[in-house]
Amino acid sequence: MPSDQSEQREYFRFAFYRFAESWRALDDTTRVRALDELADVLASPVAPWQLCYSLAGLRADVDFGVWLKTTEGTEPLQEFERRIRASECGRYLVLAHNFISMTKPSPYARGETDAEREALRAYPDGAPYVFVYPMVKTRAWYTLTPEERGRIMRGHIAVGHKYPKIRINTSYSYGIDDQEFIVAFEGDDPAAFLDLVQDLRYTEASSYTLRDTPMFTCVLRSPRALVDEFRSAALASA
Repeated sequence: MPSDQSEQREYFRFAFYRFAESWRALDDTTRVRALDELADVLASPVAPWQLCYSLAGLRADVDFGVWLKTTEGTEPLQEFERRIRASECGRYLVLAHNFISMTKPSPYARGETDAEREALRAYPDGAPYVFVYPMVKTRAWYTLTPEERGRIMRGHIAVGHKYPKIRINTSYSYGIDDQEFIVAFEGDDPAAFLDLVQDLRYTEASSYTLRDTPMFTCVLRSPRALVDEFRSAALASA
């Protein structure tokens, strides 16, 4: 399907980190100093949107995540990683999961007015929670006619409209990462997201999903609040 070259593309990066086992062996002074530097890195944006999330206790393999959005290509995404790795804390961080994607107009949900088109754009709005996962469609999906895919997706989208407090951000990864899509749902109630996902399982579109894991439940934090979580844990473990 030809792309709409008039639409400016936005690049997303979802980076999920965990502290290495060697982190636990550090003395408190070193850990506190490293966390202060990490807070400075997280609070110094390389992109217009640079949001931090806590996943401590929500996934076994991730402690925190960062959602970056830029229109300046991949350079800001890489610059953030360079800053992380150059920091003292970066020596003790493992990049557990990393996803890149790009926005483009949906072929199934095009707004008729400027306001409707703006509402369909993918961008983070700072909701308390974001639920992120990569997705891959089956090959059978791509053998359907455009009309058939449109019919199926209209039913899928109608289910989403039942949950107006959950905002979906769909971005595309064809050829630039291992998945085809990255889906990020924002909201203030995990229960509403759970109900939405359960309802979506009953749609016809769901039968054309090959993979939609791993799933990340992320809690929005300011850079300082995020680092303070780990500072408290460091001091408590002494």
